[in-house]
Amino acid sequence: MTLYENFKQLENYMNSCIVGQSDFIRKMLISLLSNGNFLVEGAPGLAKTKAIKTLAHAIDANEKRIQFTPDLLPSDITGSDVYRPETNQFYFQKGPIFSNLILADEINRAPAKVQSALLEAMGERQVTVGATTYRLPDLFMVMATQNPIDNEGTYTLPEAQLDRFLLYVKIGYPDIESERKILKLIRKEERKEQLPEIEKITERMIFAARQEVSNVYMSPEIEEYIIQLVMATRHPAAYGEDLAKYIEFGVSPRGTIALDICSRAVAWLNNRDYVMPDDVKSIVHDVLRHRILPTFEARSTGMTSDKILELLLPRIPML
Repeated sequence: MTLYENFKQLENYMNSCIVGQSDFIRKMLISLLSNGNFLVEGAPGLAKTKAIKTLAHAIDANEKRIQFTPDLLPSDITGSDVYRPETNQFYFQKGPIFSNLILADEINRAPAKVQSALLEAMGERQVTVGATTYRLPDLFMVMATQNPIDNEGTYTLPEAQLDRFLLYVKIGYPDIESERKILKLIRKEERKEQLPEIEKITERMIFAARQEVSNVYMSPEIEEYIIQLVMATRHPAAYGEDLAKYIEFGVSPRGTIALDICSRAVAWLNNRDYVMPDDVKSIVHDVLRHRILPTFEARSTGMTSDKILELLLPRIPML
């Protein structure tokens, strides 16, 4: 079985366990293949946590869930130095961040000081406590969730942290047919019927698949298209006065890199060894929506970053 077939089997398995969220599942796999972290936003009850735990179950890796709350401390995530009286020495007790897959549940319920504890981990794949730096596992991914409708007791994520998420995925309610399938699936689970199983994806297979993704061919024209998309967010006046008054800050170079590798991952999951323009367009909102900072005027008139992208995309020609 090829690596593509292994990951296709993984995608099918997850779709059999999580009904009505196939696009979300595809984005999770894109993030895994692109060696990045992702943030998912959706109303309660949309199987965000279950989808992430299902992915962890299907991968031969350890997983830790961190429930973010207002009283959480940075050391609850990273770990801390603990004094041992019998040896008269301090030793470092690792926190849950030292796992392969991290589920940061309701990340926006913790204050900025706690959220910033993830910055170094997500950006540099390391944790510094005191004067010592500790490396995180080679296979490492933060999967964070947030609830968009309950604002009480929540904190806005800092732009610096948002930029470290490869993807910012927004999910909605399943359709009526999926709702029927969900009820059938729940009844099976209640009756403890045998659910589908899968041969686990190993760490070696993930690294090998990432290498195949990085080798997917991207033509100079598509590469230039990606660059022009990013540059348009930094110099919006060149593409229209309306864009200029809507965008305060554009996409960072990290966004350019993310759009490149995610487009390759989309092509690979579509069983192609080359990138098409539609691959870029299918992922551009998830890669860029959290990297565009709208002006006060845009926010006051209801212009979100998604709406800004809808205005911008038709104005960038595909060479």
